[in-house]
Amino acid sequence: MAGKRFKPGKADRLLDPKRKEIISPEQVFDHLQVKRTDHVADFGAGNGYFTVPLAEVAEHVYAVDIEKQMLDLLKKRAIEAENIDYIVSSLEQINLADHVADKAVAAFVIHEVPDLKKAFGEFKRIIKPGQKLLVLEWEAIDMEMGPPLHERISSQKMKEIFEENGLKPEVHHFHEAVYGVMAVM
Repeated sequence: MAGKRFKPGKADRLLDPKRKEIISPEQVFDHLQVKRTDHVADFGAGNGYFTVPLAEVAEHVYAVDIEKQMLDLLKKRAIEAENIDYIVSSLEQINLADHVADKAVAAFVIHEVPDLKKAFGEFKRIIKPGQKLLVLEWEAIDMEMGPPLHERISSQKMKEIFEENGLKPEVHHFHEAVYGVMAVM
């Protein structure tokens, strides 16, 4: 899969207010059914588009990103949030203990991961059995926002990736350009 990794120098794009028109954190949290007592992993947290609002609705958030610079930007945005752990890690070998998360979201990052089998193995290890993973990605259509078309993964292909990893996926389109695939671990 591995598209080009998002460059931290462009991090301000991730907080563009236009993103809320396409997908808001609240829509995602409602779909994932995040509760106040949940510990939630944000895989590919970046500068915190989902992490900061998650910290307001969940008991604890694990912000995981391969780029330390992105997590540093997130720390500056989340200065008052005391319930976030910042984990510099790839998604193929995540520096978290087994079964620590009640829910997890991987937003707009799976198309960058070289070994999806390893990443899904890590998701299964970290998310508690019977709990949910939600992967958000850009639909394979041409548009200004998001990665180039050749790096996008269609919702149908993502559904197949979930199935190949032993999961029963449910596909939901938040917008014509953005979909989510969710499964119980």
